[in-house]
Amino acid sequence: MSITTLLGIKYPIFQGGMAQIALAPLAGAVSNAGGLGIIGSGGLTADRLREEIRKTKEITNKPFAVNLMLMMKNIPELIEVVIEEDVKIVTTGAGTPAPYMPTFKEHGIKVIPVVPSVKIAKKMEALGVDAIVAEGTEAGGHVGETTTMALLPQVASAVSIPVVGAGGIADGRGIAAAFALGAQGVQVGTRFLATVECPTHENFKLAVINADDTSTTVTGRSLGGPVRSIKNSMIAEFLELENKNASRDELEKISLGSLRKAVFEGDTDRGSVMAGQICGLVNEITTVEEMITSMFAEAQEVLNRLGKITVLEEEKELVFA
Repeated sequence: MSITTLLGIKYPIFQGGMAQIALAPLAGAVSNAGGLGIIGSGGLTADRLREEIRKTKEITNKPFAVNLMLMMKNIPELIEVVIEEDVKIVTTGAGTPAPYMPTFKEHGIKVIPVVPSVKIAKKMEALGVDAIVAEGTEAGGHVGETTTMALLPQVASAVSIPVVGAGGIADGRGIAAAFALGAQGVQVGTRFLATVECPTHENFKLAVINADDTSTTVTGRSLGGPVRSIKNSMIAEFLELENKNASRDELEKISLGSLRKAVFEGDTDRGSVMAGQICGLVNEITTVEEMITSMFAEAQEVLNRLGKITVLEEEKELVFA
């Protein structure tokens, strides 16, 4: 079964469940445009998640999901809200959904974990999840170690359930590449940051637009929780201390609340502007609908062109017909 049929969506594109960013205005707009809008529950109370779900239902009558960061202490309460509000799709990260699978299945909820490795992908399939998002280290926010180019085909070969590619995708070429590597769809985060409906401060959006291919770096490897963000003075200070083997408490003094500073206050110097390596391709603010339709139009053009490639046996070269 295709990912679009499985979830009842038009376009095989997920919007990343970005904490404090992927809220009702963005998730609802993505679902209305034919993708899968995802509410990021990271940092939300149960009451606030319920509020965002209800706001999303006011915006759209199409399928949407909730992303659950399973390391959060209030996960049982958040899952209860998901059930009570009749949300039928969840994506998961930062832990295993194993303890909650019986509950999810009992209530007909489709479970789609985000994974950084083949080993974890196999474990998730064995648990009975419905699909997998294979996310490469190019992505923004919390990342693994393997690139999308290497990870995606290996995961697609290792499991039999639908695979969604994520990390480093911001245009139709990226979508076409993900399909060529074995994905049935894509998850996109960074490109959605520069949309009209994304509820972040304008400074945050401009920081993404002004970034290039070398503008991001990863912090927190020594803490076991690597995060990719756009470089600024806070990031530089964090890395300097991290390289000196500073304690977790010392590092948290710098980074605590930094995402909120960037997202809501527009402090892109001392805040954490989480974004992926693909930001160099993000150069304008568009509506969500414009973004999705243009990406898939380009993807179709690329795939049509690739379909005309032939290999000349005599010369052993690829030729575009």
